[in-house]
Amino acid sequence: MNRAISGWLTGLGLLLYLGTAHGFDLNQELRNAAEALQKPGKTAGLGGYSEEEETAIGREIAGNLLGAAPLVKDKPLQKYVNNVGRWVASQSERPDLAWHFGVIESKDVNAFAAPGGYIFVTLGLYRLLDNEAELAGVLAHEIGHVIRKHHLKILQQSQLVDLGGKLLGKQAGGDEKIRNLIGSGAEIVSRSLDKNAEFEADRIAVVLAARAGYDAFGLPEVLQEIGHSATGESGSVALLFKTHPHPDERLTKLGDAVGSRFDGLKGLTLNNRFYRLKP
Repeated sequence: MNRAISGWLTGLGLLLYLGTAHGFDLNQELRNAAEALQKPGKTAGLGGYSEEEETAIGREIAGNLLGAAPLVKDKPLQKYVNNVGRWVASQSERPDLAWHFGVIESKDVNAFAAPGGYIFVTLGLYRLLDNEAELAGVLAHEIGHVIRKHHLKILQQSQLVDLGGKLLGKQAGGDEKIRNLIGSGAEIVSRSLDKNAEFEADRIAVVLAARAGYDAFGLPEVLQEIGHSATGESGSVALLFKTHPHPDERLTKLGDAVGSRFDGLKGLTLNNRFYRLKP
């Protein structure tokens, strides 16, 4: 068993016990909440792309993003975030992707996903988090974007890639062709997605967090904190407000979708295990 995953099984077992003790059918509730999730093919991506081609696009985007905002130089932090992220991703419909997670040097409050499983949280957002469940919720939202291929759809709409698969075929020049197609990369991951894509990723986040054994309301807690921290007109949350619906709108939509399904579920917040940054 993968060591990065095995350390999280104790928490999952406790969640299952608590759900049973409270007369709460966890499996049924998660099945109900996950009905909207469709299982993509293991190798076939959007428009017929293979997983390898999707990953190549994401790798190029991630590389260009990191050129503008490098990873925080804190190896224990990066290892911790990868452990949490990979455990949550293992609960998704695409557990076998080569998932990569990182915290980047930016005071902005935001998080980004690129195709193929590349996910980044800004240092500004990480500093707002209070526990591991909140981190898991944030990462689960971005994982939702990846498993539903939301950014690949943006690329298609922008005509930056041909989702018929021809432009990224072996005859098309491989990575060099990809670089020419997607440009800087940072623009793609920071571009506003359709509101419905954000709402869908929020719903997926609650389900994945619960599956992973966490408090399902970690992401809503973060959204409340962000909504109270600023008006969105300026400051560290300005970019987030430009690229996402307002947190209040997201919370309303999420509340309408989830209802009381998770009210009897007692997941873990894991405050003590959360990696605390040095002042």
